[in-house]
Amino acid sequence: QVQLVESGGGLVQPGESLRLSCAVSGGFNYYAMGWFCQAPGKEREFVAAISYSGGNTYYSDSAKGRFTISRDNSKNTVYLQMNSLKPEDTAVYYCAKGRQSHTTVVQTTRGGYDAWGPGTQVTVSS
Repeated sequence: QVQLVESGGGLVQPGESLRLSCAVSGGFNYYAMGWFCQAPGKEREFVAAISYSGGNTYYSDSAKGRFTISRDNSKNTVYLQMNSLKPEDTAVYYCAKGRQSHTTVVQTTRGGYDAWGPGTQVTVSS
């Protein structure tokens, strides 16, 4: 059974950076991975995704230019480098495993993922 565990969240000031990590056990190398976030009172929304080879990435409009998703298949880990953080980035961040294996297509909706981590809190505040 696949397990995902996020880490790296915390409290930072506007303009600062954080690097989130998601360690995956039980199946990783052949699946796309995604990051989503959920702010209080809001739906969980897509942030970024990466194909199983790392060759394709996709970002939400709010993440584009500030966040970078990457993966290290030798460590079964996916990362989200978050720069120039804003108060509106405050949310719980979740990593997720893609539903289909061996595809270069990355999904931007929750239905494209079938396993989730418990989340890590990111708070951006002065």
